[in-house]
Amino acid sequence: MPYQRLSIIGAGSWGLALASAAQRAGRDVVVWTRDRDAAETLTQTRKSPRLADVTIDDRIAITGKLEDATRCDAILLVVPAQALREVAATLAPLITNGMPVIACAKGIERGTHKFMTQVIAEAAPNAAPAILSGPSFAADVVRGLPTAVTLAAEDEKVAINLTRALGSPTFRPYHSTDLRGVEIGGAAKNVLAIAAGVVSGRGLGASAAAALTTRGFAELMRFGRALGARPETLTGLSGLGDLILTCSTSQSRNFSLGLALGKGLTPLQAIAETGLAEGVYTASVLNELASSLDIDMPVVSAVSDVLGGDVTIDEAIERLMTRPFRAEG
Repeated sequence: MPYQRLSIIGAGSWGLALASAAQRAGRDVVVWTRDRDAAETLTQTRKSPRLADVTIDDRIAITGKLEDATRCDAILLVVPAQALREVAATLAPLITNGMPVIACAKGIERGTHKFMTQVIAEAAPNAAPAILSGPSFAADVVRGLPTAVTLAAEDEKVAINLTRALGSPTFRPYHSTDLRGVEIGGAAKNVLAIAAGVVSGRGLGASAAAALTTRGFAELMRFGRALGARPETLTGLSGLGDLILTCSTSQSRNFSLGLALGKGLTPLQAIAETGLAEGVYTASVLNELASSLDIDMPVVSAVSDVLGGDVTIDEAIERLMTRPFRAEG
């Protein structure tokens, strides 16, 4: 196996879930957290407050020393999208030439409008950037419930070998070379999930929820095509699949935030209640990118404006429902 030793950078719920998946696949796994006290506690208790009732397998090493985590064949970078550049730059001196570094965050960097693999390429030039995304909740993955995702790398052989390194009877990655398509699906669905949560929180009904998800997916497709993404990627696990998951359950932090907004909370109140979701950052960036490319994304624009305090929920709904009539597409 080309990638026997895997490092997980980040000991949050998703990082620990991916560590569990890699361990089940027979890999040697080490998890790094910058908080050395947290690393020691996790090592001793094998419990995380982020994953209630779950015991972390004793065969997964946990460390607070970065040098311990970079003695590996590949790295899974499991940190929030807006922190990814800083962490990748910290890792850069320790990354050997051509080592795969897999972004496991779903977002677009604020300010630069860069996607995650672009950030890795800039911050860690020796790395071979890759992206993992798809319909997956940490709680399902860590418990070994059946999950399928997409893993993309520029080199198809690298992508294939990485999927084999992570794949098991309960965790099935599909390989791809369409980096941008995988990244667009993961980023855009977070914003659309906020909108879906608003629909549910406002009690607008199942018909509105179906319409929102469908029209949101049309926006995702338009944006993806404009940036060269492949249709099969956008309609696959990391696009439509992830959208269906996050637009249908309060297990999604983005959906939960939208739910709180729909019930009348302000953006700051909703964030305080549900926690900060990636879609909060991505909404404005995606809206700016779409505007600069003259891509029509009214749902994304509405979410961005609501989060920015420019319009109320009711004003955003009215704006969407009174748009000029047009052919579907």
